[in-house]
Amino acid sequence: MALGPGKRIDRRRLSHVDRTGRPRMVDVSDKPATARRAVAEAEVTMAQETLSLIIDGGAAKGDVLTVAELAGVMGAKRTSELIPLCHPIPLTDLVVEVRPDRARALLTIRATAATVAQTGVEMEALTGAAVAALTVYDMIKGVDRGAEIRALRVIEKSGGRSGEWHRPVAEAASVEVARPRPPRGVRGPRRAG
Repeated sequence: MALGPGKRIDRRRLSHVDRTGRPRMVDVSDKPATARRAVAEAEVTMAQETLSLIIDGGAAKGDVLTVAELAGVMGAKRTSELIPLCHPIPLTDLVVEVRPDRARALLTIRATAATVAQTGVEMEALTGAAVAALTVYDMIKGVDRGAEIRALRVIEKSGGRSGEWHRPVAEAASVEVARPRPPRGVRGPRRAG
């Protein structure tokens, strides 16, 4: 990429690596505690028959949606134990929602985390969405090993020095979902012919 006259490259450094390349926890002691919020999403694609089992309550392991939401909350609360350089922060709010989308044969998982702290909650939101997605997979893998976890991403964040950030709408909507194969032993739709 060519730079015009008088322009210089903004050289950013990874905040979790010191000047010698060693990992470090970021020192936030000089930062003020402010209200911070983050929203993350993930998707779990599956066969239509599997989604119907989940919605109709026919999954062998029980209520997939409720268990996944609870697992997401529990996982987000343990983020600093799972991510080595993540600060333990007090969560003031945490909501994980799992919504089925019959037309696209997937579940959309949305995790919203909030705190009043010296650092943000993006990792807690991402962990909540990821753990909920992993829980869905665990509960359906017996009937649909072809299910996939996709598009784990931060949707928006607020608070702190960097302020508000929202994922551009076109970027958030650009994730294409391929139709998964039916689970083992379940026939797909018949082709006209």
